[in-house]
Amino acid sequence: MPCAAELSALLDTLSEPHVLLDTEYRIRAANLAYRRVYGEPVGLIGMTCYQVSHRFDEPCDRSGEECPMQVARRTGRPARILHVHHTPRGEEHVDVELTPIRDRDGEIRYFVECLRRLHHDDTRSQPSMVGRSPAFNRMLELINRAAPSTTPVLLLGESGTGKELAAQTLHELSSRRDRPFVPVDCSGLSEALFESELFGYEKGAFTGATQRKIGLVEVAAGGTLFLDELGDIPLNMQVKLLRLLETGAFRRVGGIETLPADFRLVAATHRDLRRMVESGQFRNDLYYRISAFPVHLPALRERREDLPRLADTLLARLAPGRAIHISPAAMARLLDHPFPGNVRELRNILERAVLLADDDEILPEHLPEELAEPLPAGRGAEDAATAEIVPLDEAERRYVRWALAQLDGDKSALARLLGVSERTLYRKLGRR
Repeated sequence: MPCAAELSALLDTLSEPHVLLDTEYRIRAANLAYRRVYGEPVGLIGMTCYQVSHRFDEPCDRSGEECPMQVARRTGRPARILHVHHTPRGEEHVDVELTPIRDRDGEIRYFVECLRRLHHDDTRSQPSMVGRSPAFNRMLELINRAAPSTTPVLLLGESGTGKELAAQTLHELSSRRDRPFVPVDCSGLSEALFESELFGYEKGAFTGATQRKIGLVEVAAGGTLFLDELGDIPLNMQVKLLRLLETGAFRRVGGIETLPADFRLVAATHRDLRRMVESGQFRNDLYYRISAFPVHLPALRERREDLPRLADTLLARLAPGRAIHISPAAMARLLDHPFPGNVRELRNILERAVLLADDDEILPEHLPEELAEPLPAGRGAEDAATAEIVPLDEAERRYVRWALAQLDGDKSALARLLGVSERTLYRKLGRR
């Protein structure tokens, strides 16, 4: 087996960032690509990977994250996991792949870790999905794994969970990112419109067709075709879509020439397509053609710890140039709201609050009446966790949120005071 120095020299020949780790998590070498992308903190060699990437005092698996080294050590095979790393540019999602290196006796001596950022330096815009919760990271990891292929992806989730944004992210992470991303809202198309919009039509194909129209399949050539609310496509149009996907060819309405189709299909729906197949509302063969790689988009209540970060991002978009923020009391109301409308509902609530706030702080009175009512007069927040008998998990959640409000939302300070990692604190804040 090569020694650490030889492995280090080998890593320098690789174009992607790599580090060499020993079995105690210590960094033994970092290649040129790593130092170019992530810099070289003082004392990098000899520090642990979890100190550098996560600012943790203990390995990832003891801090609420899955550890690729533990997986690779247990299976003896490469392990690949999506993590959130601290970088010179701030926190970033990084695709981490760890490969064990064995000695002549078959014992694992080192691990080579490859780190891939989830966007390319030459892209015009990096993916703008926001989150770091376990549910969000699982979803983003699946999107990242599917992106390089041409396999159809089916996005499943409630309305308002950001399925079009997920489709755009998948497109940006793919090799087709420099070609068009073409969204189609299937719920707003009649049977006649669906065919002409998708395939286009020739001049004279029907009354009013005064000139040739290029369909969206042609517009998406070389890029990504996103069919939103796929479950709303009429049955007879499902046949035409299936033929398009199976043959890779189509004809314009009223045309005789067969044209090639070149697009990556991403579809989305909030409906239960399996149940629609059973009831005869959706074709069985089309379902299996489009559902090779399903991805569940978590509802906001499933990733509640992402809400403060999402709110900050939305406020920056809704009020650019205005240093507006949410008061701890208002944030507590938001965190207790079930958000049946998901991120779309959060955006609407914040858009209204921005208009009502006279200064740069959103207060509880700026939020809609349907959000949680304030505590009864005469009862402090300290009593909220003990005012009724509740499960211990719920009591802990209420206390943690109250404590966070006392620190004006400073999660790092609260984590230190509670003696837990920030990752553990995020999990406790989001648990219901």
